[in-house]
Amino acid sequence: MEPLTEKQVQQNPAVAPEQCLLYQGMAVGEVRVAEKRDFEYLRSLIDNNDYWKLEFKKSSTSVWTRDMCNTTFKMIKIQALFADVRPSTVYDVILDGEYRSKWDTSMLESADFGYLDGNNDIGYYLMKCPAPLKNRDFVLQRSWQQLDSCYCVFNHSVFHESLPQKTGIIRAVSHVTGYTVTAIPGGGCRIGYVTQTDLKGSLPAWMINNITSALAPKMVKRVYKACLKYEEWKAKHSPLNKVWLYPEQIKIPKIDINKCKKPVGNESSEPSEDITLLPESSADVIKEFISDGED
Repeated sequence: MEPLTEKQVQQNPAVAPEQCLLYQGMAVGEVRVAEKRDFEYLRSLIDNNDYWKLEFKKSSTSVWTRDMCNTTFKMIKIQALFADVRPSTVYDVILDGEYRSKWDTSMLESADFGYLDGNNDIGYYLMKCPAPLKNRDFVLQRSWQQLDSCYCVFNHSVFHESLPQKTGIIRAVSHVTGYTVTAIPGGGCRIGYVTQTDLKGSLPAWMINNITSALAPKMVKRVYKACLKYEEWKAKHSPLNKVWLYPEQIKIPKIDINKCKKPVGNESSEPSEDITLLPESSADVIKEFISDGED
């Protein structure tokens, strides 16, 4: 996403104008092979704390939030240390789709749909939500690369004509969700996680911000626990199959970019509203959402 225009900057008085003039990463719906600047943008979000607010810090884990241009949905960032996990293991855990079903308790369904090249693909992800909310799904372009000594993985929402919205499920939007992983002296690694997600439906922005702020550190904790069991699991499940490292192992079809262009006015007629939440029940819904699937 290119920097915002001067007019757009003026419409966002709560955000520092110079922040909006920076490169904003790949736009929702933009399908192309990720470039070096896209991975550098991810790294800058995680490594640079300018414009971020520290919300919580405990031991080696910190949680940050950031107001973003042209939206009321905050970006959430986690910085943490995995003292006993190798960077390459974290990279494998994040990208191993078969193993994800073993540790991602929010996932109901996931599938790799097609690829752009050896470091970019498009897939489908269905997320479980507690009642009275409807489940959410995403169509995502995922991009990954080792940049210098840093492993980088990120996704953003896109469109594909063969992956339309499903009845009874709300199509959510990931503006960006990603990880960086770097080695630390003496072993272990430093992990960064960032996300800006719009769950859509009738949920107000403040509730989505609260949910994502609470879910983000739980996701990092799940990744850590999954890393501790991965090597043993992988040794028994196609140990030589790592398509994210070896593109020659790709078996899914190549993406036709022409099928990733959303027709103008092609909005789903499927209702996108959750059951109306009473103000007094909102706190309970948030609590149930973030506790759902706890280990």
